[in-house]
Amino acid sequence: MSVHPPFPRLPSLNALRAFEAAARLGGFAPAAEELRVTSGAVTAQIKALEDELGAPLFQRHARGVRLTALGQRALPGFVAAFDALGLAVRDLRRDAAPRRAHVAALPAVAQLWLGPRLPALRAALPDLDLSVTAMEVPPNLKRVPFDLCLFYADTAPPGSVALASDEILPVCTPDLARQLSRPEDLRAVNCLTDTAWAEDWARWSDRAMPGGGFAPRGPVFSLYSLAVTEALNGAGVLMAHRALVAPHLASGALVAPFDLAVTLPRRLFGWTLQARRANREAARILHALSEMG
Repeated sequence: MSVHPPFPRLPSLNALRAFEAAARLGGFAPAAEELRVTSGAVTAQIKALEDELGAPLFQRHARGVRLTALGQRALPGFVAAFDALGLAVRDLRRDAAPRRAHVAALPAVAQLWLGPRLPALRAALPDLDLSVTAMEVPPNLKRVPFDLCLFYADTAPPGSVALASDEILPVCTPDLARQLSRPEDLRAVNCLTDTAWAEDWARWSDRAMPGGGFAPRGPVFSLYSLAVTEALNGAGVLMAHRALVAPHLASGALVAPFDLAVTLPRRLFGWTLQARRANREAARILHALSEMG
């Protein structure tokens, strides 16, 4: 009679993912956000894993959680394992749809920089099925099914291509520009501000009005594209990013009332995972975008 010993059961994959995310990100709340579940779900999954192991992985305290020695030893292996799993899934998706590519981009970049280039991109790569998702922060390309990232950054991500500098300058309609002869005149008009780049007014005014203590007065927007629309509507002066408003400046719908522009250290970069067979289409997109300028 043959003997079949019981096959060792692996812990729940969801529980292992919850542990890895919480340990890597330093808390249950950020892990829940990344995994798109509730903090309670992460807490329950990790508690179930600890009960199954018979040992704690985290120390709970009033200000959050901290890995135990056991958790610290386990973390590197699980990070590598879930990175490898994510890459394997990427390769599987690529093999199943070899002519499909998915771009992740900052919302303003997706709408105002990439959007106008999509017709030329389709013409250059007619065999490519391209999707675009707007998001506020770059995704981890090892874990999510995106092929290419387009975001502003202060330092170049590994293997990235710089696509545009970040030059800021006030812009407005020609009618409004006639009311502005010097930077100090901005105190008398609405200044449109984007919440993500609110500090740009100070960066420009420090150069244009040193020691003047300028504070912009006017509407604040959480969508940069909406701030651009309001500038086009004549609602005020926008502290613009030249690369994002270039078509409106070229058409004359928006003008720069002052000669001063300030170039910031950050630039618009495009990047993909390096040395992956899944990157062929992303590399073609990146090359085409860099050729467009």
